[in-house]
Amino acid sequence: MNKLMIYGATGYTGRMAAEHAKALGLDVVIAGRTAEKLGVLAEQLGVSYRVFSLDAIGADALAGVGVLLNFAGPFAQTAQPLMHACIRAGVDYLDITAEINVYRLAEQLGTQAAQAGIMLLPGVGWDVVPTDCLAMHVARRVHNPQTLCVALQVAGAMSRGSAMSVSEIIGAGLMARVDGELLATPDAQPRHFDFGQGPALCAPLSFGDLVTGWRSTAIPNISLYVHITGDAFPEGDLSQLPDGPSIEEREGHRARAVAEVVGADGTIARSVIETVNGYSYTPLSAVEAARRVLGGERRAGFETPARVFGVGFAETIDGTTITDY
Repeated sequence: MNKLMIYGATGYTGRMAAEHAKALGLDVVIAGRTAEKLGVLAEQLGVSYRVFSLDAIGADALAGVGVLLNFAGPFAQTAQPLMHACIRAGVDYLDITAEINVYRLAEQLGTQAAQAGIMLLPGVGWDVVPTDCLAMHVARRVHNPQTLCVALQVAGAMSRGSAMSVSEIIGAGLMARVDGELLATPDAQPRHFDFGQGPALCAPLSFGDLVTGWRSTAIPNISLYVHITGDAFPEGDLSQLPDGPSIEEREGHRARAVAEVVGADGTIARSVIETVNGYSYTPLSAVEAARRVLGGERRAGFETPARVFGVGFAETIDGTTITDY
């Protein structure tokens, strides 16, 4: 059961992850719904492939697999059948989504997963690895942390898959965690955060960190924001977008997030994490997470990256720095 299955491997980020996993010498099988695309990529990489529909995942689909790493978005359409299949087959489930409803699903299935002895670990890409580790890092800087605010800076072009996932996030509505409960906050207002280059206006948006931040830090009040620059969020027919930004575009836009924690005594701590572009970061962190899980770093049930791999996991990806304020 040391085989890694990458589902959605022919997509923009999935392909990069498959190439990286193969380069690391992992035992990789790629999977998805389109046989022709899978066959071409499998031949290029020298790996095997499996084709199956999410409407009917047979018992043999995950045979011999230890970890399934899902890159197929929008994850609102793929996570549920794959999580249930993993629970039935005894396979650990990982994905790279930022869609909050996927985290809520994983949380709901946590007990069932624990009983099956498998782990549900969504968010092993740029969201939520850097923000989850950053939240835990900042929380340790104050006594009795009570409030956590996380803001993401999104710069540069978005991939087609990410744009579709953001549509799912927006469709979920504005939420915040208030006294430990996840509540609708339709009247949430923008606020300024400093990513290290001066205050930037950030809009409220509900990412998976509303679930993972609570799980990782136990901070009862959490709100999330995003600062989008330039042409980062496209409009119109999202299906017509290119697969994703070029190497040059990725190299021209580093990624940042800021976390602010307020303690019970009013003490405020802020830290900023800066990484390579999120599309470059995600295949590296996702495959590293999968490699570690295959190696035994795992806990049954619903988990978060910072809890499983430690507060320093985000910084194991080259080019990552945390600055405290």
